[in-house]
Amino acid sequence: MSYSPSIYRFAEGSDAPVPLDMDVVRAVLDPYDVGDRTLTAMEDGRLQYWVRAADGSEAEIFVDEAGIRVERPHSGSGVFAIVAELASRLDAVIFEPREGVFLCGTEAHAQLPADMREEVVLIEMTGEAVKAALIGPRPL
Repeated sequence: MSYSPSIYRFAEGSDAPVPLDMDVVRAVLDPYDVGDRTLTAMEDGRLQYWVRAADGSEAEIFVDEAGIRVERPHSGSGVFAIVAELASRLDAVIFEPREGVFLCGTEAHAQLPADMREEVVLIEMTGEAVKAALIGPRPL
């Protein structure tokens, strides 16, 4: 099944996501981009990447100021480590669309809206932890 986890950043309890630091996004993703680099930056400022981790896992990643969409991430932990690094460095949350779950590390937790703070799942932002949270079995 194809799914697309997303990454959003919140600040000071705001209910709406805030713009991402595109320099951080580029710093994290550029080293893993195996796509045509002339197509990475689009005319409207959005970015698109085809990333490949050292373990061979891959994903298409689409970025605009509001958020990041990770298309069809492979099950290898390498691509999830890239997703974890993005979320961690941006102090952002990862939204798992199939079950409507938000995942975040402790740094991002304090920035979330109050109602979201109660529902978010706190995890360590590592490739293994993100992989387990996104595609692994869920405890009841």
